[in-house]
Amino acid sequence: MSEVRVAVVGGGFWGKNLVRNFHGLSSLAVVCDTDVARLDAFREEFGVEGTTVFADVLADPKIDAVALATPAEHHAAMVRQALEAGKDVFVEKPLALTPGEGRELVALARERGRILMVGHLLHYHGAVRKLKELVANGDLGRVRYVYSNRLNLGKIRREENILWSFAPHDVSVVLSLANEAPDVLACQGGAYLHPEIADVTVSTLSFKSGLRAHIFVSWLHPYKEQKLVVVGEKRMAVFDDREPEEKLRLYAHEIEWKEGMPVPIKGEAEAVDFDRSEPLREECAHFLTCVAERRTPDTDGEEGLRVLEVLGALQKSLDRGGEPIRPADVAEPAYFVHETATVDQPSTIGEGSRIWHYSHVSKGCELGPGCNLGQNVFVAPGVKVGRNVKIQNNVSLYEGVELGDDVFCGPSMVFTNVLTPRSHVSRKNQYVLTRVGRGATFGANCTVVCGHDVGEFAFVGAGAVVTKDVVPHALVVGNPARQLGWMCQCGERLPASLACESCGAAYREKLGRLHPADATAPLVLD
Repeated sequence: MSEVRVAVVGGGFWGKNLVRNFHGLSSLAVVCDTDVARLDAFREEFGVEGTTVFADVLADPKIDAVALATPAEHHAAMVRQALEAGKDVFVEKPLALTPGEGRELVALARERGRILMVGHLLHYHGAVRKLKELVANGDLGRVRYVYSNRLNLGKIRREENILWSFAPHDVSVVLSLANEAPDVLACQGGAYLHPEIADVTVSTLSFKSGLRAHIFVSWLHPYKEQKLVVVGEKRMAVFDDREPEEKLRLYAHEIEWKEGMPVPIKGEAEAVDFDRSEPLREECAHFLTCVAERRTPDTDGEEGLRVLEVLGALQKSLDRGGEPIRPADVAEPAYFVHETATVDQPSTIGEGSRIWHYSHVSKGCELGPGCNLGQNVFVAPGVKVGRNVKIQNNVSLYEGVELGDDVFCGPSMVFTNVLTPRSHVSRKNQYVLTRVGRGATFGANCTVVCGHDVGEFAFVGAGAVVTKDVVPHALVVGNPARQLGWMCQCGERLPASLACESCGAAYREKLGRLHPADATAPLVLD
């Protein structure tokens, strides 16, 4: 196990336990945290390197895997970055905050051949392992009913509600005991500390086999309780994690029918022995084994996705006042929209596109597949965007702007759509068209004055102000923007020879335009 080098990202409330365990397993390579004082404490206690920059961890070829213990709202993005950097990933629950994000991550891990494991800790608790063994062996008989309480007056979060904070563990265990997907789900709750964030929820899961389960979670409870009850035809089992010794007990209770009436026959409680190893150490060791031997984890991305799909359906029920939800009837869009973003309908959003925090896509827009809209992006009515377009934070696409495929818009760059704006004079009938060709790039904080075309694979430098047409492949900088050179289709600046030193493509210049050096190749036009 010591051959696997792990970076723990996030060393706070729970992350410090991952730091301790991976260090104990001789696999801790570095800790990444924004708190410098915390990093200093880890250096002193464990003699481990520290960094405040996640990108440094991803770029380090000596790091085999990352363990993420960051706020849940960051899980999806950080897991994606780690997988794309070629790292195996352990991420604390939940895998993401939407089933759509989860599906993307599972697909990406499969595509990259990476290990993706979710921190559903109860699966590695000796008592739960023993309980699952008893159920699988039929010692309880047919399981009829499961309920779980996870209650506390504890750490109250603001990035997710109680359902997403506490219930993933219990959903994960219930699904493993049922060995089937729920047929109908319902969730009710209350928001008492914040009007939009539930503090208490009660969830009901019904299965086609007849099994029923209830999950009660709250962070507004006078005392801590972590209890799982499994009711079988033969016996009943209670896992009480707050019990210091007899955490798992079996009850030989039975129900007899006398004169048409059910009569309970109570049996004595029987303590069940189990492996007392620390669950988190078992979980961390399992991850290291899976990385070293390229094995599928017990709680892999697929298992994490099943939990996400249940949580997503329960959240829909909660949003609808407890309305029962059948997962098969809930159609997930082929694209992702963050809960703070707005997409007005009708709009056309391509498969695999992602629309992030506080962005607004107006009605009548067309976004091609594979687009990514960062935070606080505005797309005006009727705007057309090609496929695989990346629009970074704080960019507005006003009416009259058209983007081709593979365009990149850097942070806070600006498109205008009126040449002579006045606050007191309406210019809505004077919008001027701006067309952007395939593969063009706009640096941060640049401005494109409307009415000018930017050609294919052109590159507008950061802070530049475009006041005239930019020909294909041109590199322009300054205010007003002037051409400084030529850019290859791959995104590298071309030397004087016009032969790209990165990808090997060769070009020729004729009449102020760049063309492929091969005379038989088609010319690149506006």
